[in-house]
Amino acid sequence: MARLLMIWLLLVSVIHAQITHSQNSEDLPPLLHKAVEEVITGKYLNALLDLLRFQSSNVWTADMLTKVMAYFHAQEVTVTLSSMQASIKSYLKNLLYQPRQLLIEFQQLDQQQFQTALKYLFTSRKDHLEIGNIILDWDKTREKIFQSPGVNRTLFLITLDRCFVALNALDCVDILSQLLRVSAASYLQPGIVGSLPDFLLEDAFRNLSAVFKDLYDQTSANAQRALYGWMKQMLQKSHNTSELNESTSWVSAESLWILGRYMVHLPLEEILKINLNEIRLFLSYDNATKQLDTVYDITPELAQAFLERINSSGFDMRNTSTIYRLGLLVCFCDDVEQMDAAVARALLHQMMKCNQLRGFQAEVQKLRSQLLKIATQNQTLNDVLGALSGAVVGVTSSQLESLSPEAVHNAIATLNQVSGWAKSQVMILSSKYLSYEKVLSSYNVSQMGTLVAGVSTQAFYSMNPKELSQMIRGTASQYLSDLSPVQQQGILRKITASGDFSSSVKDIQGAFFREISLSDLWKQTGYNSSMIKVKELRSSQALYLYESLSKESSPVDLLSTGQLVKGVTCQLIESMGTEMFLSSFKFFENNLQLLSPYQINCLAWKFWEVSNASIPPFLLMALPSEYLEYVSDPLCVPFIESLGKTELDLLNPGLYKENTVLQKVQECLNNSITDEYDVDLLGNLICHLPPAFLHGRMSLRAMATALGQFKLCQHLSHEQKTEIKYKLLELYGSPNNWTAETTLDVGPFLSLLSKGELNVLAEKYPDIILQIAKTTGPISSAEELLSTVFESVANATANTDSSLTRPDCLGTRVPSSEEIIKLEEANMFWSVQELRCMDTGTFDKNVDLLGTVSGFNRSQLIALKERAKQVWGSLQHWKGYHIASLGRIALALTEREIPELDLHSIDTISVLSQQTEWTPTQARAILQGFLRDSGQTISTLKSFDLVGLGATLCALNSTEILSIRAAEFSAAVARVGLLFCSTSVLRQFKKMTESVFGTTTSWNGSVLQEIGTIAGGLSEDELKAFDKNLMPYFQPRAIRVIPPEIFQALSPEQIANLGPGNAAMVTRLQRELLSAAQLQSLQLALDGARTSTPEAPNGASTTQEVQTPAPSGVPCLSGFGICLCAVFMLHLPF
Repeated sequence: MARLLMIWLLLVSVIHAQITHSQNSEDLPPLLHKAVEEVITGKYLNALLDLLRFQSSNVWTADMLTKVMAYFHAQEVTVTLSSMQASIKSYLKNLLYQPRQLLIEFQQLDQQQFQTALKYLFTSRKDHLEIGNIILDWDKTREKIFQSPGVNRTLFLITLDRCFVALNALDCVDILSQLLRVSAASYLQPGIVGSLPDFLLEDAFRNLSAVFKDLYDQTSANAQRALYGWMKQMLQKSHNTSELNESTSWVSAESLWILGRYMVHLPLEEILKINLNEIRLFLSYDNATKQLDTVYDITPELAQAFLERINSSGFDMRNTSTIYRLGLLVCFCDDVEQMDAAVARALLHQMMKCNQLRGFQAEVQKLRSQLLKIATQNQTLNDVLGALSGAVVGVTSSQLESLSPEAVHNAIATLNQVSGWAKSQVMILSSKYLSYEKVLSSYNVSQMGTLVAGVSTQAFYSMNPKELSQMIRGTASQYLSDLSPVQQQGILRKITASGDFSSSVKDIQGAFFREISLSDLWKQTGYNSSMIKVKELRSSQALYLYESLSKESSPVDLLSTGQLVKGVTCQLIESMGTEMFLSSFKFFENNLQLLSPYQINCLAWKFWEVSNASIPPFLLMALPSEYLEYVSDPLCVPFIESLGKTELDLLNPGLYKENTVLQKVQECLNNSITDEYDVDLLGNLICHLPPAFLHGRMSLRAMATALGQFKLCQHLSHEQKTEIKYKLLELYGSPNNWTAETTLDVGPFLSLLSKGELNVLAEKYPDIILQIAKTTGPISSAEELLSTVFESVANATANTDSSLTRPDCLGTRVPSSEEIIKLEEANMFWSVQELRCMDTGTFDKNVDLLGTVSGFNRSQLIALKERAKQVWGSLQHWKGYHIASLGRIALALTEREIPELDLHSIDTISVLSQQTEWTPTQARAILQGFLRDSGQTISTLKSFDLVGLGATLCALNSTEILSIRAAEFSAAVARVGLLFCSTSVLRQFKKMTESVFGTTTSWNGSVLQEIGTIAGGLSEDELKAFDKNLMPYFQPRAIRVIPPEIFQALSPEQIANLGPGNAAMVTRLQRELLSAAQLQSLQLALDGARTSTPEAPNGASTTQEVQTPAPSGVPCLSGFGICLCAVFMLHLPF
């Protein structure tokens, strides 16, 4: 739109010199005359729209343009380039940089102008627009307009306000749909819902309701309630209200179809009044099941009310056909008395979908258990396994262990579709299946589906190489990315040993490809860019592959793969020609999350060098702090908006420049967040605003919109959360008066409330509080919230019955399965005594869940370990799946107990090594137990053994490390490089690395990226010898583990070249030993100062080859759908 106005400016200015005589308004067509008058009065948007409407039915001629300019002179209007530039500049700023002003402008359009605006923005299929001899790429212009959240909000509001009067209602619904989908429904605040039309024709109402149903999950609970109210009002209008009384309902079958997921907002009493004929008609509808499959947030009370009406309407609830129509309602079918086994099995099959519910999993599991008993009545589990479907997830490990291999084999077609398996369960079932099949083949893997995760690494390694190749190429390949690293390494090692690696590696897709070692990649040829598009790469792989492929492929081909951007070096970026760089930049921008801070810094310098006038604003943050001074008032909006769409940590690792950036942002916002437009503009930046700013500078109107954005913040400080809490209390009032919807909307921020406030909400909305506490989101549940949940659940289901007869358990409350499932992390509040007295069956059924509780202290873990001994017997009788199910409980095993375990399987060791809290003596015991039970020595370990041992490798001594075979170490070195071992251990790993990659003087960037923390074992002389240009390729985790006395050996030049990401990882102890010159260099690296000599326009340079060129004038920034440089320079950047 802004560009069209500049075209108008050109049209005016181009013919200015031709005007030599006066002209009467009668010579101009009426609509063109109106447009000219609007230009004179400064109504540029009105003029543009009239101009577009005029040209749609008229042909431009040179004579017509002459008449326009003549009219200006006749009106004694002086049209000069500079005055028109100033007017247009001011107008553009107000129009597009201030979407509130744009809303006012739209409100002042006449009916025809408004229709024209909507036509060209939403319904026109033209790719280009022509005005005179000038052609505009309208698709790109429109795309840039819609990239602005503020402009989108304005378009949404004005469409809602005026469209239904100006256009066909169906067209208006289509426009609203486009805008809402772009905004992910964030514009649908409860207050806005009140502006929806109170009358719509049937088709328009159905279409708009369908949009709301599609966006249900993105809509806040309060907005959902408001939308339900609007839909109810519209539906009631179509119902003959004179026929309604207290015993009849307005809800018809058609109403239920239209409501869709909003049917869960129907009051209980309304559901119970629905006419039975309407219920019967609704359930007979073909799409009823699909609709009922999506009511994820239905409550047991509402579900049972619907079930009661369905039952009363004549449907046989024991009929399989009816059961298949019930959707998620089957999760609440609690009438199990006198139910036969066939019906129970049908229900269990349909209940596979119940894990999609937003809660009530304990109730679902309880019902499954009841149905399971009925389904297996007078039959064994072997007999009915295939008919139990998802209910098998609720079967204990002991029950699964009792299954026959034949039963598992016969039921595999059902078992492979079940989700929600525990690791121990898939280990048992896959073992049973393979014991029947005898040999693991590609076909077997494809049959096992999700159960393939339970196949042992040794089984994969023992596969026939041809079968392995077929597995990688065939349908079974879809499951390989879900395997553990040790399983994937086992497959890769067998392929490598078989000699078929070269052909197979090209077929490895997705995340599985990341496990291929750099040394194995070096040995292969025949890669091409199209092959890389379906693979995920580590940075070390990308660096090698980009360099290798660049010899025969163009940069565009390589960058278009996405993943290969990780392999672009600064040298490559700096060597790009201007045209190539600018045309390729979109590939970097679209894959920003794959780039390192160092690469982004290099991109910023390159962009500044070749085109500082059009540098994307977010890149300014990657430059030294002084460059932020060039963000003047006209550039504030594009600067804030581009930062708001980017993860700040990428541009500012360690948040080193955060205060400077936020100060600039606050200045740009006039030190306040006044409304939803400011929130739209801020985007992700809202997560970084200082507490004081949130406290005194954010309005309640803005807070209402900001809440949804705050929920997405991953690293809010305690101080920020405190201010958010006060804003929420100010916005919604006392929690004592909160509605269920408000409680849901506040969500994870409930953890900020006091214990008293939480108790009130837990009493009113126990299920909601439970649901929120169980939500695993960026903001973790606080202890107060978990404590409230525990008390709420425990008080509601107090149980002192126990199968234990020990005197010390008499009178002790006993945790039940239902409670444990409900509590999840809140299980941490069970006392040691209560855990000791847990029922045998309860422990066996829930041990996997209990093993995931991060809040258990050592005493609780010991109690659970002892309970495991009582349930499973002595340690030497425990199997791999027992150990896998323990999770954190295994940490209670002492160094004396660990040797009693059967640790022959590397998969068992892999599960244990995932725990990060082992003591050195425990880790050593695990390592020795594996070597003893597997009959291996360090020298016979294979690469997958090294991967599976994980952190226990840190317990190796120097002699043991040096006895690892180089070929096996090279295949596992990237995984070893993730470990944080002691310096002495890292030094030995470094020696092993030299046996693979040569001496440290020959290492390049891809090697440094491959070895990770192993670089922390470099000596002082080795570290000093590295070329300064290699410093950015040390992994950030490696910087952290370099001993301070070694780190200080780095020269100032090396430190200056660390790059922003690595510089941010320098520890306090490392800093303390640095000299003044080194600290200055570190500051330069943190700031993103340039460390090579650029061909800068002004050639400015500083000491240490660090460059911060400062061009004259204010830079012009692109990316907001408008180029201000056009105002200054009068050129069109199309």
